[in-house]
Amino acid sequence: MRYTTYRLNGADRVGVVAGEFLYDLAELIRMEGKESLPAHGPRPETMLDVIHLGPNFWQQVTACLEAAEVRRASDPEGWRLYVDQGVVRSLDELERQGGRLLAPIPRPAKNLVCLGRNYRAHAEERGEEVPQAPIFFTKAPTCVIGPGEAIEYPSVTQLLDYEGELAVVIGRGGKQIPKERALEHVFGYTILNDVTARDVQRLHHQWFRGKSLDTFGPMGPWIVTADEIPDPQALRIRTWVNGELRQDAPTSQMIFSVAEIIAWLSDGITLEPGDIIATGTPAGVGEQAGQVRPLQRGDRVRIEVEGIGTLENPVV
Repeated sequence: MRYTTYRLNGADRVGVVAGEFLYDLAELIRMEGKESLPAHGPRPETMLDVIHLGPNFWQQVTACLEAAEVRRASDPEGWRLYVDQGVVRSLDELERQGGRLLAPIPRPAKNLVCLGRNYRAHAEERGEEVPQAPIFFTKAPTCVIGPGEAIEYPSVTQLLDYEGELAVVIGRGGKQIPKERALEHVFGYTILNDVTARDVQRLHHQWFRGKSLDTFGPMGPWIVTADEIPDPQALRIRTWVNGELRQDAPTSQMIFSVAEIIAWLSDGITLEPGDIIATGTPAGVGEQAGQVRPLQRGDRVRIEVEGIGTLENPVV
């Protein structure tokens, strides 16, 4: 399942994506949920609502989508009704109608938790020690933007950098979560660009401000649910700048796996549904030991994570 948040006619709505088609979640439930969902049952308005409703609701949404896809394949008249009533449209049609995809969680409830130096080659390329324990830092929720939105080059920095990352969205909260059960707490996965002002990061001797400036958290284009990604260490991350491949690595090269990250983080900290964890970036960033290739105004950054999709943003 691919859950997304989109904006159309000035309203933000939750949708599910199947191939090239975008279903409005509330309308899909109205049309296909008569049997599986009570008439006055939950009607989520945001992605955080969806996540908080839990596994039983997610299964019901899956059943609704499967029924709609059967209708698309075998019931042209019923499908036309879906289209006419705005239950479904193609992603291209969304754009033609003046709509667009947003970050899956446009305004996270808390800071995003991120990992530094979680790929050995990335630590080495920056001349830094390989960590013996996860290096956690946070990004402000106000930095999040969606696919296609502009990364603003602020005047406070002269050294803007990109970091393509796999991000984890928690679905079931908990504390003291053992590594062996950690993936059971994952709702799904998305893509994050951990945009960084390197000079600001060094100036303040910590990472929060240099990584939390407005627009420094491109995310999307959707959340792929955990059932579609049984092994998050079997993916590949690639990042291009203006069509030039800069990063290319398997997630198996993480020093600390997704399960280990969740176990470490929940050791004394309660994780909650909707929490977002970015798992670190591989080698190939703009600032390396002996080489500096910062982003420039007019650049385009495209990040692809296998099994999820592509996130692309311009720099202005």
